[in-house]
Formats: sequence, C-alpha cells, structure tokens
Amino acid sequence: MPVATWNRRDGMVPVAGGPFLLGSEDRLAYPEDGEAPVREVEVGPFSIDACAVSNADFAGFVEATGYVTDAERFGWSFVFAGFLPDDFPPTRAVAQAPWWRQVEGADWRHPDGPQSDLDGRLDHPVVHVSWNDTQAYCASRRVRLPTEAEWELAARGGLQGKAFPWGDEREPGGEHRMNVWQGPFPHENTRADGHVGTCPVDTFPPNGLGLFETTGNVWEWTADWFHATFRQRDRRRDPHGPPHGKRKVQKGGSYLCHHSYCRRYRVAARQGNEPDSSTGNVGFRCARSERDEDGPTA
Repeated sequence: MPVATWNRRDGMVPVAGGPFLLGSEDRLAYPEDGEAPVREVEVGPFSIDACAVSNADFAGFVEATGYVTDAERFGWSFVFAGFLPDDFPPTRAVAQAPWWRQVEGADWRHPDGPQSDLDGRLDHPVVHVSWNDTQAYCASRRVRLPTEAEWELAARGGLQGKAFPWGDEREPGGEHRMNVWQGPFPHENTRADGHVGTCPVDTFPPNGLGLFETTGNVWEWTADWFHATFRQRDRRRDPHGPPHGKRKVQKGGSYLCHHSYCRRYRVAARQGNEPDSSTGNVGFRCARSERDEDGPTA
C-alpha cells in the first residue's frame, strides 16, 4: 500500500520507556482477563499518538488510498442498541450482551447505522475499524500499533500502580475525567460527564505524558495476541503477547463501560477480540520506535 501524503506523525509524543509495573491485582477485576499478577517489565523508548485516530484522520487515509474496511466488505457491524431508532427493524443481538445489535450498513462512515453520518464527529475517534484495518492505516503512515506494554506505560502517564491515568479515584472531587456510562446501564445514560457515545479525541485533560482519552471513550487495539495467562511467563524486556492466537488485546475501556458490569475503564484492564471484528466503541492509536527501521510490525 502506498504511503499516504497526509502523514500525521507530528501528532506523536515521545515516551522515554524504562521499567514499570504492568498489570493489576484489583480484587474486582475479572480473572479471565489476566490482569494479574503485577510484574515489573522494561520497555524501550518509543513515540505514540497523543490522541486516538480520528474520523478526519481516517477519512484522509481512505481518500489517499481507496481502502475499504472489513465492516464495509462484510456489509455490517455491531452497534449499541440504544443508538438505533425506535422503529429500527429487529436484528441479531449478541447473546451475552444483547445491547449489541448486528446492523447492516454500519461502518466507520455510519457509526450508529445507515441512518447516521459523521456530521459533527470528524474530531471523534474512528470506530467500526477491525485490527486488520488498523494494519492498513499504520502501513500508510509507516507506523505500527503499540504493544500492550507500551500502551499501558504510556496510558499511565508516569504514575505507577494507579487505576487511572490521574490516580485511584474515578471522579476525584466529583470531577469527571473520562467518557464512560453514567446511570443505570443499559437503559439510561444521565450524561453526567457531558457525553453519550463518543466524544472528541482531546476532550478531557491529558495524562502526565500528554496523552488524551486513554481510559473511556473507545477501546484501543494493540499489537499483541490475547491470552489470559501468557503474560505471567512472557519476557521482561519489551514484552509482547504469544506468537499466535485468535484474539487481539484491546485496552482502555469505552463510553459503554459501567461499574455494574464492566470495570474495564482502568489502565491495566484488557480484553480480547477477533482481528476482523468491528464495533461502535473500538478505535486505535499508533506508535513508532527507532527499532522500526523497516516500517510497522504486527
């Protein structure tokens, strides 16, 4: 794929790297996610996007390359049911999460289904992008996805062992610091944090390293294959996931996370999803390091 002329590498911030504590012993975390045990790892220096890739960024990529996403090729993607019109025809729901509906015509240009568009959302994170789609975008910028360890180090913003990029309190002093579900899920969102669905990629104050929205708003793809226990025996220097797998690691939580069912809006939280999967609450940001002399790696 050709290198797009709209290259955004100036939007990256440097991260010095070094040792840090990866993972969490949070007693309310989900054992099947594999956050524990906490262990010290060391990451080399790298740079990472200050913000998640926006709809405007992705539109520039598509205009420059003609790329077609997995959701567009499949003809559908998963949309949160609360965003669909009351008269929207019945569609297949996810058994374990019936608030997700399979919607024909949903894709990055139509995030809430075919009746929606990007009007007023160009500065919001692009969604309905699969891990496969991120690889095409990264190749066009000669960058790559961050490893899970790189992502978590950067997301922590210089803090060690804290739940959030700013500390351990979710809403310190009653101040909202991220875009997550407010109110009883999934039937009522009070908009107490000012948002329903995605918000612009630089809405809340950045963390100590200058990164925006590393918790809440949208889940973010990483380079690593997901495994619940592999992290316990992985290498300590520039760690990464297993060499093969069925799901890729996603980090950060999203606007749909709520403490009643999904406390994955913490920097150590993680989940896995298939590389060709796309939903309305998953995006990504890119990384690069000096060792990437030959371009991005998967």
